[in-house]
Amino acid sequence: MIQLNEELRSNAYPGRGIVIGRSGDGKSAVIAYFIMGRSVNSRNRIFVTEGEGIRTEAFEPSRLVDPSLVIYAPVRVRENDTIVTNGDQTDTIYDGLEKGMTFEQALRSREYEPDGPNYTPRISGLVHLEKGGFDMTMSILKSNDGDPACCNRYTFHYDRPASGEGRFLHTYMHDGDPLPSFRGEPTKVAVEGDIDSFAGMLWDSLNEENKVSLFVRYIDLETGMYETRILNKNQR
Repeated sequence: MIQLNEELRSNAYPGRGIVIGRSGDGKSAVIAYFIMGRSVNSRNRIFVTEGEGIRTEAFEPSRLVDPSLVIYAPVRVRENDTIVTNGDQTDTIYDGLEKGMTFEQALRSREYEPDGPNYTPRISGLVHLEKGGFDMTMSILKSNDGDPACCNRYTFHYDRPASGEGRFLHTYMHDGDPLPSFRGEPTKVAVEGDIDSFAGMLWDSLNEENKVSLFVRYIDLETGMYETRILNKNQR
């Protein structure tokens, strides 16, 4: 099991990242999502609350160049399900669940992002609460080693996650040109501390130049009540 702070500090540009797991005391489902950016358009963003979820918003609207891949709702809640993604596939999953589809079935209509030559992977996660416990599913849709002719689809499901353990899925292996897509199964990482210490550790471990925003949520497994923290590099 990897320490998240070490994993993040060793990678200047993991891109966008999702962490899902269970708190060390076993009482909470834990979700974290962060965004980073190299371009002015990517860095010109903040997280704001929207209903029970969040959305991205331009920090300075006049500097927004292309909203298509940077403005979306990363987190939405539907009954006992919390959806977290790095794009507008959040809405695809939400609508699919409404129609009785599974998480994986809903994503069949989507592919990697159309931003060649990077072809940024679409990463997604789902936390499903039930009877004082939860399970979690993660997905990555990516090009075939940079070849956009084929979309490789991987889904990972974890029943009854262990206390103090999570999974970390991000878009890029490291900085580069083009950016190399994430490879392998989501990394097993330690989930430690309360929401403030966990959020602080994540934020402090992200590359100072490239980090943009961070969302962290702890969901009480007995009551379904949750606490949320949002950290933005750009402050109004």
